[in-house]
Amino acid sequence: MKVVHPLEPVYDQDSKVLILGSMPSVKSREVGFYYGHRQNRFWKTLEKVYKEKIGESKEEKISFLKKHHIALFDVLKSCDITSSKDGSIKNPVLNDFTEILKNTKIEVIFTTGRKAYELYQKYCYQETKIEAIYLPSTSPCNCPKGIEEKLEKSYSEIKKYTEKDLF
Repeated sequence: MKVVHPLEPVYDQDSKVLILGSMPSVKSREVGFYYGHRQNRFWKTLEKVYKEKIGESKEEKISFLKKHHIALFDVLKSCDITSSKDGSIKNPVLNDFTEILKNTKIEVIFTTGRKAYELYQKYCYQETKIEAIYLPSTSPCNCPKGIEEKLEKSYSEIKKYTEKDLF
């Protein structure tokens, strides 16, 4: 099924890192924001890393991201995909990161999950010249129980860059 990315990127001029997924899941598209499945560990992991509650609303999540200088978007603008399965992605069309990178202080890009990393490295790196750092998927489909400690350790890398003084 052809899916067109429905979400706006989240960033402001003070963003220091860009986190990229592959494509919003069915649930994320339904709720209108990134990592919208209640079993996805993305927001819970960031709460642990930053030792702060984020809240449930889209506005609270955007506020958290901007407070911590985190930009959020996805690699793909559209693709053929079955349900939310990254492994089924065909006919990828890339998002354009030019405006985000031009209007921020981003110097590092993280990708959530293997497919986002592969797509970014294959199609985007030549354009951006910013090497991606792979982070494990927080999706309930790809995230076995007991992985919380591994996720927290991996995602702590984000904090190193967001707390670094770039101004």
